[in-house]
Amino acid sequence: MSKGKSLPDTWIKNQQAAKATQVAFDLDEKFQYLIRKAALDAGVSPSDQIRSILGLEVTKRPKRPRLTVSLSQDDYVILAQRYGLASDAQLEIKKRVLDDLVQFVDV
Repeated sequence: MSKGKSLPDTWIKNQQAAKATQVAFDLDEKFQYLIRKAALDAGVSPSDQIRSILGLEVTKRPKRPRLTVSLSQDDYVILAQRYGLASDAQLEIKKRVLDDLVQFVDV
């Protein structure tokens, strides 16, 4: 950008967000559970729940409701053996894991 032109609003907001500092709290397990449960009941993230408790603005952007897990290559090998698949068949392994999670909920 040439001198004298201002940055677009989205760039300014991204710069401000980049300057934010993540703060971690070491709370008793009971307090962490209650805050996480309140967040789950409200359909928000624990971070948004904390912001709400503190009276801070909470972003209203929609969030995809999803669960995540990190899987190492060793995990894929174990899961491949469990499902009788090749360890590089990650998409098929993911489908089988999803089936197991659905099965867990339906029980």
